[in-house]
Amino acid sequence: MTSNLDKTDFGAGLLPGERAPAAYAASAMPSRGRFYREAECATRSPFQRDRDRVLHSTAFRRLTHKTQVFIYHEGDHYRTRLTHSLEVAQIARTIARQLRLDEDLAEVLALAHDLGHSPFGHAGERALDRAMSDHGGFDHNAQSLRAVTALERKYLGFDGLNLTWETLEGLAKHNGPLSGDDTAVAKVLRRLEAWQSFDVTRWPSAEAQAAALADDIAYLNHDIDDGLRAHLISVDDLSTVAIAGPQVKVALAKSNGREDQRTIYEVTRQMITAMIRDCVGESRRRLAGLEPESPDDIRGSDRATVAFSDGFADGIAGLRSFMFKNVYHHPRVTAVMTDAEQVVTDLFRVYSNGNDPAAMPASWAEIMKPLEPRARARVVADYLAGQTDRYALDEHRRLFKSSPKLK
Repeated sequence: MTSNLDKTDFGAGLLPGERAPAAYAASAMPSRGRFYREAECATRSPFQRDRDRVLHSTAFRRLTHKTQVFIYHEGDHYRTRLTHSLEVAQIARTIARQLRLDEDLAEVLALAHDLGHSPFGHAGERALDRAMSDHGGFDHNAQSLRAVTALERKYLGFDGLNLTWETLEGLAKHNGPLSGDDTAVAKVLRRLEAWQSFDVTRWPSAEAQAAALADDIAYLNHDIDDGLRAHLISVDDLSTVAIAGPQVKVALAKSNGREDQRTIYEVTRQMITAMIRDCVGESRRRLAGLEPESPDDIRGSDRATVAFSDGFADGIAGLRSFMFKNVYHHPRVTAVMTDAEQVVTDLFRVYSNGNDPAAMPASWAEIMKPLEPRARARVVADYLAGQTDRYALDEHRRLFKSSPKLK
C-alpha cells in the first residue's frame, strides 16, 4: 500500500463552556497524517480515532494480566498495567485541560505508553534485554512502537494501527528528546523516516510531556497505595518523606490517628492533587515565558515545557528513592521478580533453539524459518513481549518439568 500524507483538517465543534485548544496545542495545526493514507472519520478527530484503535488493540487488552508491581494472583486489588494506564490517562487529561492542550492526544499517549511491556513488568524487560544482548537488546518503549506500527494485525490494508504522526512522535519521545539515531526507539522509527522526520533530538508535543508526567504521578501514588496494602510500608514510614509527609499529617489528623484504608486513600488522593497542582502551575509559568505560537515552538524549546517546579521535582526524586528502597527492592518483591526473570529467560531459550517444533505456535514458527539469527531472535522477543504473566507461566509449565510459583 502506498504511503502518503493526509493533511485533512478536522473541524470538531466545542460544547458550551469549553475553551478552544491553545495555539500551541497539537490540534491547533492539521495533523501531519498517517503512514498509510486513509479517509478521515466523519465523527472523530484524528486523535480520537487513534485512541479508539489503541483501546481495541490486542496489546491493550493484554495489559489486564501484566504486572505493575505485584503478580496478578497476589491479590485482586493490586494495580495491573491496564489499571495503571487508565489512571495515567485520567491524570493526563486533567493536565491537558488545564493547559488548553489536546486532551485526546494526551489520552491516547497515556493509554499506549506501556503497550510494549513484557510479562512481569521491568523484571521481564531485564530478562529479555539480557537474552537479546547480542541481537539489539530489548526496550519496552521501542516495543510499544513496534506494536502500533507492525505487530498489531487487525486491518485489511496494513499491519499495525496506522496512527497519526503526532501520536507516534509522542510515543517515541514522551520521556524527552532521544540521544541520537542509535537508540532502540530511533531504530524502530527508521522505516518511517522516509515518510516524515521525527526530529528525535527535539522535544515532543506538550501533550506527550503531559502524558509523561501523568505517568510519574500515577505510578508513584498507586504504588504507594499497593505497598501500604501489601504491608511493605506503613503510613508512619511516609511521614518524613518529601511530598508525602505533609499529606500524612493532615490525613492522620482527620482520621484521629487511624491508619486504615480510608486514611491511606486520603494520603494518595491529596498527593495526586498536590502533584497536578504543581505541574500545572510550573507549566503555565514556562508557557508564559516561552510564548509559543504553535506546537512546533514547544518542540523547539531548549527545555521541557510541561514540568514540575525545581523544588517539587527534588521531592519527587526523594519519594521515588524511598519507593525503590522500601517497595520495588523489598525482599518479598525481588524474590518473586527473580523467579519471573528466570521464567522469561527459560522461555526465550526454548523458543530460540528450534529443537522443539511445537514450542511456538505454527504461525510464529513459519515467520522465523527463513530468517537469519538476529531477525529470528527479534521474532522470539516479539512473541514473548506480547505474553501476559498468566500465559507465560502456563507456557513455562507446558515446556518445563517444574516452574516457580512466583509467590
